[in-house]
Amino acid sequence: MQRRNFLLGLFSLAIFAPINALAAIWNKAAFEAIKLDDVSKNLNVNHETYSGDIQITAPDRAENGAIVQVGIKSNIVNTESIAILVEKNPTALIANFKFSNGAEPFVVTRIKMAETSDIKVVVKAGNQYFTNSKNVVVLENGCG
Repeated sequence: MQRRNFLLGLFSLAIFAPINALAAIWNKAAFEAIKLDDVSKNLNVNHETYSGDIQITAPDRAENGAIVQVGIKSNIVNTESIAILVEKNPTALIANFKFSNGAEPFVVTRIKMAETSDIKVVVKAGNQYFTNSKNVVVLENGCG
């Protein structure tokens, strides 16, 4: 009986430990924030510096805001994370990607945009934050 309880406990630990680890890195307050300032506060961003080393690939005009493909590449040394924000969405923070062990800071994803707005990217490198943005004209609402 003790062996069965031990194995059940071990199995439960194997299943629930990854879920708890994900919950520890999930920043619920940042993802629920509506305003850009609230997102920055919840991500502990106190000062951002403009950087042309952040490349944003997105259409100038999106036919349908429900599917807007965005590519982001950071040429900033020691990039730790890339956050994608859209001010005029129901929640401003779209994604927050973390990089480690020399991973290339490059992402391609599809996002939803409620209306014409800037796609703002915030890159963390060390204790510094860098930003760049690109305006996308949305012809059909994607967050309805």
